[in-house]
Amino acid sequence: MYGWNDGMGLWGYVLMSISMVVVWGAVITGIVLLARSLRAPYPHNTQSPSMRTAEDLLGERFARGEIDVAEYQNRLAVLRGQPGS
Repeated sequence: MYGWNDGMGLWGYVLMSISMVVVWGAVITGIVLLARSLRAPYPHNTQSPSMRTAEDLLGERFARGEIDVAEYQNRLAVLRGQPGS
């Protein structure tokens, strides 16, 4: 009765498969980009990097564990003009 419709054929299945990969790739890419934009770091420090003092930099080094307590206190005393403390 419907002799003109023999099914999709090979190219129909190939195009359908490719289009589904493209659609799902676009959906996943959109989700990843949305998650990254929502997770972007908010600048907590309102001071510009050039406005940081030597004490701020020393405190950051101490917080990162680059220097120990004794070295931190010694350098802080030197910065504050009390080298013998």
